[in-house]
Amino acid sequence: MSHIALSASPSLVAFHRGAKQWSTLFPSNWRSSGTNPSLFANSNRKRLQLRFFASGKNGGNGGVVDEISETVKAHANFVWPDNKKPRVCILGGGFGGLYTALRLESLEWSEDNKPQIALVDQSDRFVFKPMLYELLSGEVDEWEIAPRFSDLLANTGVQFLKDRVKVLQPSDHLGVNGSNASTHGGTVHLESGLHIEYDWLVLALGAEAKLDVVPGATEFAIPFSTLEDARKVNNRLTILERKTFGKDYQISVAIVGCGYSGVELAATVAERLQNRGIVRAINVDTMICPTAPPGNREAALKVLSSRKVELLLGYFVNCIRKASESESSNTPKGLDFEKYILELQPAERGMQSKIIEADLVLWTVGSKPPLPHLEYSDVPFVIPLNARGQAETDETLRVKGHPRIFSLGDSSALRDSNGRILPATAQVAFQQADFTGWNLWAAINGRPLLPFRFQNLGEMMTLGRNDAAISPSFVDGLTLEGPVGHAARKIAYLMRLPTDEHRLKVGISWFTKSAIDSVSLLQSTLSKVLSGSTSRSD
Repeated sequence: MSHIALSASPSLVAFHRGAKQWSTLFPSNWRSSGTNPSLFANSNRKRLQLRFFASGKNGGNGGVVDEISETVKAHANFVWPDNKKPRVCILGGGFGGLYTALRLESLEWSEDNKPQIALVDQSDRFVFKPMLYELLSGEVDEWEIAPRFSDLLANTGVQFLKDRVKVLQPSDHLGVNGSNASTHGGTVHLESGLHIEYDWLVLALGAEAKLDVVPGATEFAIPFSTLEDARKVNNRLTILERKTFGKDYQISVAIVGCGYSGVELAATVAERLQNRGIVRAINVDTMICPTAPPGNREAALKVLSSRKVELLLGYFVNCIRKASESESSNTPKGLDFEKYILELQPAERGMQSKIIEADLVLWTVGSKPPLPHLEYSDVPFVIPLNARGQAETDETLRVKGHPRIFSLGDSSALRDSNGRILPATAQVAFQQADFTGWNLWAAINGRPLLPFRFQNLGEMMTLGRNDAAISPSFVDGLTLEGPVGHAARKIAYLMRLPTDEHRLKVGISWFTKSAIDSVSLLQSTLSKVLSGSTSRSD
């Protein structure tokens, strides 16, 4: 799911379908509201950098057209092309947000009711997070699992804004609802100073890693939930591999957490390092993937054991700190990278505390939705949140007390029939996006909304370049593992990529890579056979 920390700089990037919309989306003199005197929430004068990406004559390729830097004294309102049509603002471009936008585009609308859609996200790329691990193994290219929003939305009417959400200011709880097409449902304040007035709001902000629960984790551990995280981990592994190449040194990687993410990461990193490193996976529970089907857990244990991953189960991390020179005395001369110490405490009696050393610490436990931070300091936050910071919704995915706000994915606290909050998985967000799109259509057209019912289709996990485990829910006790599971998982994820055009491009790319690998394997096999035959004849 997508982070709310949408951009580190106050830049606004807008993508749209045609050049004709520039005059309405960004007029020559910015429109301002007399009730909001500042472009930025703190009313300070700041330089706003605008980088425009046009889509060209045919809905284009997102090429850079111009870059403008100017001093802005007053805030700017986002200008919708047509104020008479419903205005839908979607916050977050992950599975929940992007797929809701695409679902809305695919539905049949009357000309008067077809909504205008603005999608806001921190990045200019959609990230297919279940396949981030394949970036570390080199199995996929970045464009395949992280396509640009400009490409995905080129043939749609969805307008994309790269920005950071700063404040939510809903008004649909004040009893001012009028006609569905024109009622002002509230305002979203972006970090760049842009204000978006909306009729309907979709919260699909995802969650960010929660590192502040353990001293030192924020400073020394790297989470693994975004494209930037994957790049950082890959770069760090590459540096370690280069510096230790040809030396008698084992790269040490510590992974905190043995849920699905931690186990997939441990299997992938261990396969990459092979005999050049050791991977230790730490978990407070005494088993890995405690919520996984038994078949998946057993397949994972078999793979981790074969790759000599050390499992430290029943331990929690007490603190992470930088190792002193005396503590890292086993480092060969010439290796100047930092090392870290993890102090582990047993979760149960009868176990001894442990101290382990690592060259790289990866964090896969805990997350926090950003909703609690999106409020004015002097105005009470009116969106109902649970203790974890998720929005409380009814069964139609509408936020309780807010008929014009929908929430899904990590931002939602929807419960299943047993009263348990639905897990924060791509599968849940994918299904919720379909319902959110439909229920927005129903709400705009005055039709009854459908209650969401999650259908568990099974669980999948990657365990390396040619290894995976799949337990489909429709066949009790069946687990596909090894190369068969790996192929089935890739096909399943290929079918869930966001657009037909992107699926086709990725499918061709994967088929080509598979064919090349097969030819290489065949050549290698034939070479060995011929070499063996020659040896016997001699």
